[in-house]
Amino acid sequence: MVTVAAADTAYPLGPVSLPRLMNVTSGRADVVIGLIDGPVSVDHPELVDARFRPAPGSVGACTRGDRSCAHGTFVAGILAARRGFEAPGICPRCTVLVRPIFLETARGSLAMPTATANGLAVAIRDCIDDGAWLLNVSAALLYSDPEGERLLTEALDLAAQRGVIVVVAGGNHRIVGGSALTRHRWVVPVVAYARRGVPLATSTLGRSIAHNGVGAPGEDVVSLSPGGGTVTLSGTSAAAPFVTGAAALLWSEFPMASGASVRLALTRSLSRLSRRATPPLMNAWGAYQALSSLHERRSRGVPVRA
Repeated sequence: MVTVAAADTAYPLGPVSLPRLMNVTSGRADVVIGLIDGPVSVDHPELVDARFRPAPGSVGACTRGDRSCAHGTFVAGILAARRGFEAPGICPRCTVLVRPIFLETARGSLAMPTATANGLAVAIRDCIDDGAWLLNVSAALLYSDPEGERLLTEALDLAAQRGVIVVVAGGNHRIVGGSALTRHRWVVPVVAYARRGVPLATSTLGRSIAHNGVGAPGEDVVSLSPGGGTVTLSGTSAAAPFVTGAAALLWSEFPMASGASVRLALTRSLSRLSRRATPPLMNAWGAYQALSSLHERRSRGVPVRA
């Protein structure tokens, strides 16, 4: 058992009850996270022990000084950095499948990256075909056309059929709405929450996001920089990997659970009373307790629906 130094109330892990879950497990190598983002500076000192592999046909790694790796390295640090450093390092023993996708508008920008619907569809299928259990998508749709939306919907349908959980950044557009990505019934969209426990003013909100999604820490999150140090970012790109990491830890403890069971535990671990336009903050420990109860009932032969 690995003891996480952060107290249960310490930001950013405390508000979503991750320290207790992180004390149970650091993850398992067979739990594969598809990171659909930018390339990752795998030579960062706090990532040298992490388990990375590139998706087939992709170059997932970059050098430490390459600023085009900024966004992917930041997200990777939340998931897989060595514990005890400044980055969260939620599930360092899981495997991260790196599938670069986004088109950067500025070299080394940490702004939420963008991608086409068709490009996302191909990346999702690539990760599923290469054995991903869950996907982290911290990108907004650059533009959408009917054919691209059809292909994206089909790729998300495939994820649902295979039980591959898809966690996506909900967006930072200050609107009530969504996209073909966040509206899909299987997707778990993530809203960024501020330190004071309310959604960031920039977060995209809406009925599908509220009903299917969760909130996670998204203000002034510290993670890794390709220069070898750390950097701070706010927004849903920073919030999404907290949910992905929690799902990976849950699956590490309950490897026989279905994708639907893990997804349901994450999205229904808090009251739905506040879900008119805003999903509540994730409760990772509550999700663990829900899956533990489900596992116990099944082991006793009690019929369950999930």
